[in-house]
Amino acid sequence: MAELAKNTPNPLPSNESVEIITPPWKEAWRSFCKNRLALIGLGIVIFFIILAILAPFIAPYGFKDQELSKRLLSPSSEHWFGTDDFGRDIFSRVLYGARISLWVGFFAVLGSAVFGTILGILSGYYGRWVDSIISRIFDIMLAFPSILLAIAVVAILGPSLQNALIAIAIINIPTFGRLVRSKVLSVKQEEYILAAKAVGMRDNRILLKHILPNSMTPIIVQATLAIATAIIEAAALGFLGLGAQAPNPEWGKMLADSKQYLMQAPWTLFFPGLAIMLTVLGFNLMGDGLRDVLDPKMKQ
Repeated sequence: MAELAKNTPNPLPSNESVEIITPPWKEAWRSFCKNRLALIGLGIVIFFIILAILAPFIAPYGFKDQELSKRLLSPSSEHWFGTDDFGRDIFSRVLYGARISLWVGFFAVLGSAVFGTILGILSGYYGRWVDSIISRIFDIMLAFPSILLAIAVVAILGPSLQNALIAIAIINIPTFGRLVRSKVLSVKQEEYILAAKAVGMRDNRILLKHILPNSMTPIIVQATLAIATAIIEAAALGFLGLGAQAPNPEWGKMLADSKQYLMQAPWTLFFPGLAIMLTVLGFNLMGDGLRDVLDPKMKQ
């Protein structure tokens, strides 16, 4: 046994170190945590998500509760953010408004990301007439100011929160489509894609197993930044009376209803506007941090 132990080679020589491979997501998270502004943005986003989820338990009043004898009261211990022209508690309405704004932001971006990614992949991968048709559609949509196109869509469908969501999703499709198209044009020239075509792999498998996974990084970054834009667009449509309708406590609608009381009761505009500003700021800071971590060009 002693001779066998002597002749057996040592699998881990003392002069060699073992390299521990860190998973990519852990490395990305560590890089993200080094960005203080990105962490602040993440904290703001999580804070508003928690407020939106717990709104029924945190809000001291219902968002529809009216008491005309207490209309336009200034902030106090009873009404932290004051009351509006119908005597409704603004703090409670801001909390419930977080649900609407985040819901519109998330699902509008989800819809535009899904359809934009599909069109971008088809355009970039197949090229020729497919690329020409899809690219021209994107060019036509981008020729109009985004808010003007959203107003046109809502005018056709009718003013409502759901139609505002659809309009915001439609106007953001070209942004995702052109981004994915440019990524696919570079990815499809890689050797592993050419090898997959050479061995006879079907296009649908190439798109789902190779093209799409390698195009997710810019989609994630753009989606984070697009949520902030979608929240602003939803507030703009609500301010114009084309989004959420009364008595829904959407932040843009709250601003529109309170604009005539700017001098008499400025708190009716200040707190919904502050909520919009902080939410948009949080998503922008978080999106910039993700771009720094996930975009190789930004790393260089």
